[in-house]
Amino acid sequence: MFQRHAVSVETIADGSATAYTEFPVQGRIFRVVYTKDDFAAGVDFTITLEDSGQNVWTEADVNAAKSINPMQPMQDNAGADITYDGTRKVHGPIVACRPERVKIVIAQGGDTKSGTFVFFTGG
Repeated sequence: MFQRHAVSVETIADGSATAYTEFPVQGRIFRVVYTKDDFAAGVDFTITLEDSGQNVWTEADVNAAKSINPMQPMQDNAGADITYDGTRKVHGPIVACRPERVKIVIAQGGDTKSGTFVFFTGG
């Protein structure tokens, strides 16, 4: 079953905020859509899974709405990154193996400013 989780995030006076999806997610994270409401130019965000700390999306100095299909580097049994040709890394899906919330941390967002993140998950 596919799910859509929307989170509106509002900063405090110092431009920071921490927010979570209302409900835990489980399965693959297919897409993340960021809509800039009025965050300051150059907002930074770090999006992880709450319990495992697995990185979903980290980006600094974002100035406009955008969306991504998050992927992560894949490793072999020894822990080394797998590549196609020795230089180009192989990437695979980000999966929440057990239900856990998505955590969104904002920095440099401006005083009492907001943005919205939508997560498409499932599978």
